[in-house]
Amino acid sequence: MKTYIKFLINIFLKSFFYVLLIIFCLVFIINLLTELEFFKDINISIFYPIYLSLLNSPSMIFEIFPFIFLLSTQLFYIKLFNNNEIQIFKYSGLKNSKIQIIISLVTLLLGLAIISIFYNTSSSLKNFYLEIKSNYTTDGKYLAVINKNGLWIRDKVENKVLIVNSSKIDENYLIDNFITEFDKDYNVLRNIKSEKIDIKTNKWIIINPEIFIQNINQKKEQIEIFSNFDYERIQSLFSNLSSLSFLGLIELKKNYDLLNYSTIDVNIQIQKIISYPIYLVLMTIFSSLIMLNSKKFKSNTLKISIGLFLCVIIYYLNNLFNVLGATEKIHFILSVWLPLLFLTLIILLMTYKINEK
Repeated sequence: MKTYIKFLINIFLKSFFYVLLIIFCLVFIINLLTELEFFKDINISIFYPIYLSLLNSPSMIFEIFPFIFLLSTQLFYIKLFNNNEIQIFKYSGLKNSKIQIIISLVTLLLGLAIISIFYNTSSSLKNFYLEIKSNYTTDGKYLAVINKNGLWIRDKVENKVLIVNSSKIDENYLIDNFITEFDKDYNVLRNIKSEKIDIKTNKWIIINPEIFIQNINQKKEQIEIFSNFDYERIQSLFSNLSSLSFLGLIELKKNYDLLNYSTIDVNIQIQKIISYPIYLVLMTIFSSLIMLNSKKFKSNTLKISIGLFLCVIIYYLNNLFNVLGATEKIHFILSVWLPLLFLTLIILLMTYKINEK
């Protein structure tokens, strides 16, 4: 490897880890303040909020890696500009495009490491974080999971506990259901078998149930039971996809398909992870073009401000397309890849303005 390549990679990596450290500290402090507020009325050690903040911070860092790479690239060029190294490289015949290629390849490798190692680690930590926090919320009484055996719900209403198993969800209905009702000491009160349950509201309407109480079977047209779950709440319980690894998302998608449950959000998350290294590379190139186009501005603060402003616009544009995909206004693949296509077009337009004499 040539000396100048090692030199550029070294500066870029130092810039990246420096920015990453600062951002992590900021995110950790924000998390810590949130946890301290959450536990203010609970008598626990101060180390507990610190521990939870450490568990939750990596998943938040994953979401803002595009900002981190933008700032890292800006810091990289600021160092080159301040030491006049960019001019030295230029006079030596090393074009700006060559520098961009080098740092883009480094970003690509980092991006692949981020989705293969960092993301899976952060999702595991997030899942552990949610499990711990559930012990301090009312949600700890309830549980809903999806696996190859269908939808499972554990619900607690007054002095009763319900265990519900359904083969699939069809709009506002649970299909092919078996419910076991326990008292507070987990003694079985009754079992209920039903082909269809209306879960539009918290007052579930069980249609044509077959009720088993000890050795007695009863059939009725319908009965009603109260639950902490309705269709919207069941949906919301599966919305925290950041706590699932990539393979976990693939497995969840298969289970959703078996349940006839919407896979839009899962598909969008999968596509976002697949496209993430490309997104990071585009942000690195975009940031470098901003720095090269703003050489006339002497203030580094102004250069960084311009970059951050444009990055925020891209971020909200990305979110807008994700919402359009989640609401099925556009195909979920387009919702993830169209913003990257637009960013690529912007980069191509900006490239024409670079003077590489």
